[in-house]
Amino acid sequence: MKPKVIVYKKADTRILDYIADSCEIIYFEELDSEIYPVFLEELKNAHGLLGSGLKVDKELLNHAPQLKIVSNISVGYDNLDMAALTKRGIMATNTPDVLNDTVADTIMGLILSAARRIPELDQWVKSGQWKSGLEEKWFGVDVHHKVLGIIGMGGIGSAVAKRAHFGFDMEILYHNRSRNEDAEEKYGATYCTMEELLKKSDFVCLMTPLTPETVNLIGKKEFEFMKESAIFINASRGRTVDEEAMIQALQKGHIHGAGLDVFVQEPVSKDNPLLSMKNVVTLPHIGSATYETRLKMAMTAAENLVTGLQGEIPPNLIRK
Repeated sequence: MKPKVIVYKKADTRILDYIADSCEIIYFEELDSEIYPVFLEELKNAHGLLGSGLKVDKELLNHAPQLKIVSNISVGYDNLDMAALTKRGIMATNTPDVLNDTVADTIMGLILSAARRIPELDQWVKSGQWKSGLEEKWFGVDVHHKVLGIIGMGGIGSAVAKRAHFGFDMEILYHNRSRNEDAEEKYGATYCTMEELLKKSDFVCLMTPLTPETVNLIGKKEFEFMKESAIFINASRGRTVDEEAMIQALQKGHIHGAGLDVFVQEPVSKDNPLLSMKNVVTLPHIGSATYETRLKMAMTAAENLVTGLQGEIPPNLIRK
């Protein structure tokens, strides 16, 4: 008998066909309030779970006595209660590496957009306000040959460093839990303390995963360390930053601007002050949002799922 798996996110037919070769699939394109009770009923006999964003905690696992593996279509896994999964002997996997380049492209886009005021000037032109030569008040700041500070020099951080070093001749500073000698050798990156990075960087890029230790990692004190000319970039998770402290830093001119792909509340509230700030570029969490990359992520997650259900160790097993 084939193991039963639940796919709870809209998936390409190629992904579903691959899983169906070895598993029975229960498929939900999305889990709304109407569908959720049906999902919980199906979960009672499920051996595998594939999707992203669903909070997998003790309460949910009480509905899944036969579950063997949870496959996250994401590099992050803050939606998974790893302690509860480990206690029940349930494997958990994610999809690292496959999205590194795409997210790094997004981050460089945020850096350029915030520095050169691209979204703001795009709207200025489209609204018919370009009627003469560009006045100095509309000037942006250079990116090339500036100092980029990367907090979290993992796969994505390294991909950003590569682009910044070779594409823009930027000096790279980084802070990480451990030294990344590969980034130091390839991109001339310099390891330093958090305080030193914040004080010296023209652009501060936060790329840490969300863990209990990184909640509000960047707060009032950290923003005060930054240059008044600094631009802050966050493409990690919204909760890694004290959002109120960031708003205050922007309003008071403690930093020059920001480029944000993530927020504490997503979708972001229409009342959030960040949305009315011209010196802030806001994106709807598009880091890996290209068709090609999302397909690769889904296939990686499917391969993790099938491998685990075949009694083998999945290639991207999360070890805690």
